[in-house]
Amino acid sequence: MLGELIPAQIFAFMLVFARVGGMVMLMPGFGEVAVPAWVRLGLAVTISAVIFPLVGASLPPMSASTPGLALAVGTEAMTGLFIGGVARLLLSALHVAGTIIAFQSGLAAAQGFDPAQQSQSAIVATFMTLVGVNLIFATNLHHLLLLAMVDSYAIFVPGNLPPVAQFSELAVTTAARSFAVGLQIASPFLVFGLIFNVGLGLVARLMPQLQVFFIAVPAQILLGFMILSAVFSSVMMWFLEYFESGLSPFLIAP
Repeated sequence: MLGELIPAQIFAFMLVFARVGGMVMLMPGFGEVAVPAWVRLGLAVTISAVIFPLVGASLPPMSASTPGLALAVGTEAMTGLFIGGVARLLLSALHVAGTIIAFQSGLAAAQGFDPAQQSQSAIVATFMTLVGVNLIFATNLHHLLLLAMVDSYAIFVPGNLPPVAQFSELAVTTAARSFAVGLQIASPFLVFGLIFNVGLGLVARLMPQLQVFFIAVPAQILLGFMILSAVFSSVMMWFLEYFESGLSPFLIAP
């Protein structure tokens, strides 16, 4: 009896680990490339051990065939990767906003490695995404990520095939909303860039002898920093509200 119980419990734990591991791999903060792989693996195992007693009753029985085992693990991993990917798409709103701000402020050439996007990007976008990740933890919004791990077992029942159509629709909607929120966050800089460049063009036409380039670039950077310092706190509060509302599809309302 013990020989039958232990493999079944191991299989059930591996199902939980497949979903949690997929989430941890992509979630902001937990799955950053700067975090060592062994730390992410240990975190996934620890969270799985905590969640396992809570969701063990909803797990399907172990399949008797190898394809059935592979299908069950793959389905759980796909569900976890999807939830983590949606959380990563929510964070990309700051990356879009930071890139637009960099172009409008004359700082597009200043590039740096963005750990949230795992690629080179404008230094303003890197700064905003790093601040966003830190604020997620400072305001305890990462608790919603952990809660989504538990609630996902009631929303996406283990053992059933994932709703691919709903996954695709939610992913497209989240990407579109993140791009729109990024544009809205950067809207003051779009207005500033339009007014500044139109005024610069008028000055260049009225005073051709003036070296506009040597005056415009420092002024553009200075005014960009002034506007960013004025709206930065409001922008980050806006993002935190958006991030919280974006996780609502994976949470059960109290």
